[in-house]
Amino acid sequence: MQRIVVLISGRGSNLRALLRACAAERWPARVVAVVADRPEAAGLDIARDAGVPAQVVDHRAAADRAAFDAALAAAVEAQAPDFVVLAGFMRILDAAFVRRWDGRMLNVHPSLLPAFPGLHTHRRALEAGCKIAGATVHFVTPTLDHGPIVLQGAVPVRADDTEETLAARVLACEHLIYPRAVRWAVEGALRVRGGRVTHAGGAPQWLMLDACDAAVAPR
Repeated sequence: MQRIVVLISGRGSNLRALLRACAAERWPARVVAVVADRPEAAGLDIARDAGVPAQVVDHRAAADRAAFDAALAAAVEAQAPDFVVLAGFMRILDAAFVRRWDGRMLNVHPSLLPAFPGLHTHRRALEAGCKIAGATVHFVTPTLDHGPIVLQGAVPVRADDTEETLAARVLACEHLIYPRAVRWAVEGALRVRGGRVTHAGGAPQWLMLDACDAAVAPR
């Protein structure tokens, strides 16, 4: 049984999606702990309601960046996880932490990487006149939002979209693709070679949502 630690900063909607999929699909894994960098993170209640131990490593209480990084690393290591999953975790991880979990740490980013890494992805997509937007699940590397891509999901950009409406549809896409990608990881189905990720069984590594926001299954 694989052990997963989830890192969060906020509302925890991706955490909820992961917990539901793990239980419903009977993954060969379980979330053993949730760690937040903010005591007010709503996702902490989601974890506790699901019976998952939750704790806070408050970045504001740390003396400096190095102290926070050390405390976070200790909290994660104490759980002896096989995988670390970032679900809306808003702190940049130090290179040593990333290297420790190389190939075993996943993140979901609200853009079709390599486009629009960093913040304000939806505003930038709209300003660029993009006709599709989406989300990307990738392995974490020391370069921000730059790891090997596991799975991507795309949604149409509508003529009347705002940052908020586009963000809502992209988030719904995240809730579909992130559990799928994490399940692949814990099942040992992913292969990484030359910076590219493939699925051992040949499963499609993309998902499209049509104009009615219904999933379009790849052929």
